Amino acid sequence: MKRTIIALTLAASTAIAAPAMAGGTISFEVEAQNANDANAIRAGLTLYQVMNDIKTNGHITQNGVNNLAALAQGGSGHVGLIHQEGNNHEASLNQTGSNNSYGVFQFGDGASGHVEQNGNGQAGLLFQVGF
Repeated sequence: MKRTIIALTLAASTAIAAPAMAGGTISFEVEAQNANDANAIRAGLTLYQVMNDIKTNGHITQNGVNNLAALAQGGSGHVGLIHQEGNNHEASLNQTGSNNSYGVFQFGDGASGHVEQNGNGQAGLLFQVGF
């Protein structure tokens, strides 16, 4: 009898519960684990630069409103890219050392991603969809 009452209580509370609020971010990050991984990521970022006629080692593209982005590079040989499509995104990328490569790509609304690379030869990608 006690189990039946508990089950009915749970079922009733679930039925009258408020719907879940939408809002959040789905993130997928790739970080190079070895030199081959780093070279593959660098090649992908270089291809992105060529396809988008980017001639600098640091670049921010924003399509939407109320987006925030910051890119800081200290050292030499870095490639840093931030691409935002949608609204209300925030992203930062800070690279120190040498020969680091990273791309932050945000889509949808309200994604937030912050990356710091310290050292030499690191590479990675961050893809985010905000909703």
